[in-house]
Amino acid sequence: MQKKIISFVILGIIIFIIGVFFIGLKKSSIYDTKDLVGQKITKINLNNFHQDTIFTEKDLKKNNFILINFWASWCAPCRDEHPFLLKLKDENNLSLLGVNFKDKKNNALKFLNNFGNPYDYLTKDELGKHSVNFGVYGIPESILLNKNFVILKKFIGPLNKNDYDYIKEKIGKL
Repeated sequence: MQKKIISFVILGIIIFIIGVFFIGLKKSSIYDTKDLVGQKITKINLNNFHQDTIFTEKDLKKNNFILINFWASWCAPCRDEHPFLLKLKDENNLSLLGVNFKDKKNNALKFLNNFGNPYDYLTKDELGKHSVNFGVYGIPESILLNKNFVILKKFIGPLNKNDYDYIKEKIGKL
């Protein structure tokens, strides 16, 4: 009797392990953020870059569109996209929120002093923990939101001329 119970327990464990294995095979291992488009960001809670305060969504209610840009001074592709951000700075209908990602404050300030500061608002994510809430897994990345904080588009990698044109077209339509 005891042998039958042990046999059933071992068989049950093996079936469980095989079941977990097959479920894992069906699950996609590719991290994809396409599903974020159309979703609403309900809470923004970032550390202000210059002060010891928290930056929230209430601080952004000024314009019809918001571009959140995740960047760092050590990021070479961030330098490539920087001229496009500087051009977008002059758009009246768009607020630029920069999130300095896993960077040292003095290096970030040198970067902005050397290349220009395109951001209306500047925040920091020193450990990269807050950026995960936005679906960010590498930098540079940018997220275009409307005034209701609905994600219109997510840009993975440095902004380029096509992305710049897309943003200009999108914010021009009201």
